[in-house]
Amino acid sequence: MRKHTSVLAVAALVALAGCTTKSSSVTAATSAATLASDGASTSAELTRSDTLTVVTHDSFALSDEVKKQFESDTGIQVTYVAPGDAGTVTNQIILTKDAPLGDVVFGIDNTFAGRVIKAGVLSPYVAPGLPTTTADLGPRDDLLTPIDYGDVCVNADKKWFADKGIALPKTLDDLAAPAYKDQLVVENPASSSPGLAFLAATVGAKGDPGYLDYWSALTANGVKVAKGWTEAYTGDFSGSSGKGPRPLVVSYSTSPAFEVPKGGKESATVALLDTCFRQVEYAGVIKGAQNEVGAQKFIDYLLTKTVQAEIPGQMYMYPVDSSVELPADWVKFAPLAPKPIAVDPTTIADKREQWIKDWTAKVLG
Repeated sequence: MRKHTSVLAVAALVALAGCTTKSSSVTAATSAATLASDGASTSAELTRSDTLTVVTHDSFALSDEVKKQFESDTGIQVTYVAPGDAGTVTNQIILTKDAPLGDVVFGIDNTFAGRVIKAGVLSPYVAPGLPTTTADLGPRDDLLTPIDYGDVCVNADKKWFADKGIALPKTLDDLAAPAYKDQLVVENPASSSPGLAFLAATVGAKGDPGYLDYWSALTANGVKVAKGWTEAYTGDFSGSSGKGPRPLVVSYSTSPAFEVPKGGKESATVALLDTCFRQVEYAGVIKGAQNEVGAQKFIDYLLTKTVQAEIPGQMYMYPVDSSVELPADWVKFAPLAPKPIAVDPTTIADKREQWIKDWTAKVLG
């Protein structure tokens, strides 16, 4: 899930990134055995350090035990900095190109991947432990490594609809129908990763510029726009802790698995699987990193079964390693969409800013 933190912290993060110490180089002259143990390439000069700065979105979560295990295994001390959601992270990685915030980034998703690739702020790396099943998760280059994925979908409060005697909506078109007036809350795509994913879903389903007509219909039907996921899901949505007034919210297909009452057998919510856009989160080595060797090791660690097994419970996403056992509740309450709405990442990269601009004029203007 995506939250936001103060942009005022960015200056401090830039200063922090510049303070990495004991940096040296691993050159091509270093023995092949040493490089192999480092997980580094013999064909290029790579920097190394005994510290590592990981830049993440502010919903990155792993247990302290797992974080400490990486430090224990590598002897590298890790600092985590989180300037905001995926969009904010992308912006800051690009804006600080000449003074990188850190060594490795996690959390850039497929709605922003094209932007960072085009900006040239990442260094190539192909993780040896990348599962072959990730081939369809893109992007098809050596700059970003898929780590987890999930479906952004509209979620519904089942009890609210049962109490009102109204059938649950199923499709995007249903959301614009009079029966569902003033019921949906979405996130602003200019400031929210799931908000942008849902905007992309409407483009994929309705075409361009047809998606704008669809948003006109949603606006006429009383859609509410929240800044981000936290405000929408925990504030406006009736089916979670906030107990807000709206029974429909843009969230994740995994969210219902976390709305099962203790000792209960049913979730209070359900994801509408015909409204979903598949979101993939990536990791990459930041160009200009003071510890490229450590950055590569960290990406390798994110692909280990230890970390992959933590992703569902900690970050509410599916691990890219399909051999990892999922939580029991996920089979029943957190299914993936059989046919998620797709938009080519290149198209997203080329059109994203125009979509947001046009959406803002149509919905908020």
